Amino acid sequence: MANRIGGILAAATAVLLAAGAARAADREVTIGFQTTIDPAKVAQADGTYEKAIGWKINWRRFDSGADVITAIAAGDVQIGYVGSSPLAAAASRELPIQTIHVATLIGEAEALVVRHGAGIKAPGDLVGRKVAVPFVSTTHYSLLAALKHWGIDPKQVRIVNLRPPEIGAAWQRGDIDAAYVWDPALGKIKESGDVLVTSKEVASWGAPTFDAWIARKDFASANPDVVRTFVRVTDDAYAAYHRDPSAWTVSSPQAAKIAKLTGAKAEDVPAVLAGNAFPTAAEQASPSLLGGGTVAAIQRTSAFLKEQGRIDRLLPDYGAFVEPRFVQDAIAAR
Repeated sequence: MANRIGGILAAATAVLLAAGAARAADREVTIGFQTTIDPAKVAQADGTYEKAIGWKINWRRFDSGADVITAIAAGDVQIGYVGSSPLAAAASRELPIQTIHVATLIGEAEALVVRHGAGIKAPGDLVGRKVAVPFVSTTHYSLLAALKHWGIDPKQVRIVNLRPPEIGAAWQRGDIDAAYVWDPALGKIKESGDVLVTSKEVASWGAPTFDAWIARKDFASANPDVVRTFVRVTDDAYAAYHRDPSAWTVSSPQAAKIAKLTGAKAEDVPAVLAGNAFPTAAEQASPSLLGGGTVAAIQRTSAFLKEQGRIDRLLPDYGAFVEPRFVQDAIAAR
């Protein structure tokens, strides 16, 4: 009898262990990232997110925010990195997403570059020329805003939809006259081109852009600790950069790690970092960002996209697509 009971207990234990292993295997999340240069790439390279969250992370690299949105909408990605333009387009379509962190306030790290020999010396020279840009991206938004500022009808420009890697290849073949893009493609085309305008200048004309981390609402609701920890690790990475930006030199391990993940040149990393703004945790939670400003920015971006015929309708309120509590909780937990 004792042997029988022992066998039953052993079998039950085996079942419980198997169930526990299955649950552990289920504890994984897929995060979509892009090749943008930011301090959190160091935490990604070091495995800091995995250590803090305690889950397996499947990092998936994407070439554009539109691709990230598609993957999130399909449920293939739970947390993703997107620009303000694809974010606004997704919110206007009422996709089940939340903005959990403002990753970057874009400055000189995105720019419109004209190819040497193309004969483009001034904005007016863009008329009739072929300009490449990833559609529904922050650079697409900035390009349209710049053309509007210059009084150029977008229909007068041959705007083509190319992802960053495709832009580099088309540039080398001489298939395009100009491109509005970010690194590493930006760094490559600047070698044989001139900057006509940067997103910092476009922002000063009333069309600022930003990048953000978003999460599926169902995932964030079911796993708030994961999202909260993800936000905290990102904020910590930004804080490490803010403590001593001068330490992130061309020869620093930080630059090497960022270059490896993004495909950028290590010598370009310090300048690109300096060309953007990475909000602190306190700034994230402030009224200027997740505390209200980000909602207004998404509203303005959506209105512009509607005006340009890029989206069909506007929502009366975009507040449901911004969630400040994860940043607030991360600050309170310190």
